[in-house]
Amino acid sequence: MHDPLTQLPGYVLRRASAAALARLNEQLTPLGLRHVDVSLMLLVDATPGITPSRAGGVLDIQRANMVPIVARLENRGLMARRRVDGRSHALRLTAEGRSQLARARAVVARCEAALLRPVPVKLRPHVLPILVALWNPQDK
Repeated sequence: MHDPLTQLPGYVLRRASAAALARLNEQLTPLGLRHVDVSLMLLVDATPGITPSRAGGVLDIQRANMVPIVARLENRGLMARRRVDGRSHALRLTAEGRSQLARARAVVARCEAALLRPVPVKLRPHVLPILVALWNPQDK
């Protein structure tokens, strides 16, 4: 059967994204993590002291959704908060968080390699720039 939706780049991109995230989440399950946890941990590792509201802005996660993510990572001892002022907290990874992130990075690297495997080798360098251009067009 011919699927006319496969001719729509946006639809195909959404399906590819959903499939890639499902595979990544499956591989992260033994670590007790989800892709959103790892995304936040990567961001905090790169910018220690970032506030949850700033991290949510970068990751496009609503404040109400950030609270349970941070709490879950904090309860597991992977992340810690430090009060910056009356309302703001700075996030940092704990030693256990850095250790767990190292394991998660290995999973992510394997998943990224598997994601690109079907793409011809000479086209692989173009995949990320194309996706970034679709995600963040310059002519907004």
